[in-house]
Amino acid sequence: MTTAASELITPAVRVPGGREGAIVLKDRVLRVWVDWTVTVASRVRGRERDAGAGFVEYAGLMILIAGIFVLIDGLGLDGQISGAIQDAVSDVIGG
Repeated sequence: MTTAASELITPAVRVPGGREGAIVLKDRVLRVWVDWTVTVASRVRGRERDAGAGFVEYAGLMILIAGIFVLIDGLGLDGQISGAIQDAVSDVIGG
């Protein structure tokens, strides 16, 4: 790559020791990191944190939860779970 072409891609920054493009690249990487962090933080904690969640996502979540309940009932685990909870409560209250 010629010197003129490399200066178009990365502007020349004269640094003692021959590290001309290192500072520019470091600044670009830092800027991208900060922009990404701010964007993710605003989407997680911001006002519009549910902006992308639509009916399909909520319906899928409800189907998944219903499937778990059907699986528990189909395997007969509901009696075992309720029995284990009853035993634990009886141990705690001494009954």
